[in-house]
Amino acid sequence: MNYQKVDVSEQQLEDLTRKYTGMIEEGLVYVDHQRQTAGGRLDVLMVDREKSLVVAELKIIEDDGMLLQGLDYFDYVSTHVETYARFYKEHSINPTKEVRLLLIAPSFSQALINRCKWLNLEIRLFAFNCLKFDGQDETVPIFSEQTIPTSPPPPDDTTIEKHLAYITDEGVRNKVMALLKEIENWKPGAITIEPIKNAISMKVNNRVFTYLDPRQKHFLIETFNAEDEWTVYPVKNDEQLTNVKALAKAAMERKMRI
Repeated sequence: MNYQKVDVSEQQLEDLTRKYTGMIEEGLVYVDHQRQTAGGRLDVLMVDREKSLVVAELKIIEDDGMLLQGLDYFDYVSTHVETYARFYKEHSINPTKEVRLLLIAPSFSQALINRCKWLNLEIRLFAFNCLKFDGQDETVPIFSEQTIPTSPPPPDDTTIEKHLAYITDEGVRNKVMALLKEIENWKPGAITIEPIKNAISMKVNNRVFTYLDPRQKHFLIETFNAEDEWTVYPVKNDEQLTNVKALAKAAMERKMRI
């Protein structure tokens, strides 16, 4: 089916986000919009399948200022989360869960992405395109998550077990455990796997070739691509896992030859 990309206004983007909330993330549900806060009216308020409140800041152009604006709304909602839970009782919001922040825009600058990686909160970036298909009047948004790389902190007392415990999906946790064991056996005795603050580091002969960054429902692999450029890959299914394992193994073998 043929389609064309269309531009939308801020109001149209807000309306589409409210209507197609579940296309952003599975289980995400619209709660309210233009809710007054101390810093102004937040764009869209949602709740995820874990019953955490989610604040969404929307822009129809690339705008680095949306991060600070979103943080202001995030701060207000986090401070008043129990009030929100009582007000929106029909959504069974869990006030003990950490509030999350989503930024939704057509694109994000590298500066904004770099700033996000240092924030100690649950923040995610979604780029959007709005499409209109031939023979249909309705505009449909397509959301694509933009990966935020992991900051490179110094080692601390974090353990691999703590990283694994952060993954709430048991199937994903088991896949990560199996993957770590498989990688360790690629070159027995030469590969070390150790925790750092926000990830699990993998080295061969003391040279880093891969990071694994746990998320609650999936994980990220940071490794070198075929052009030997450090790249971040989200892993949410078996096909992505197979592809990224091949890249990580090739990166390990190149590091072995250095």
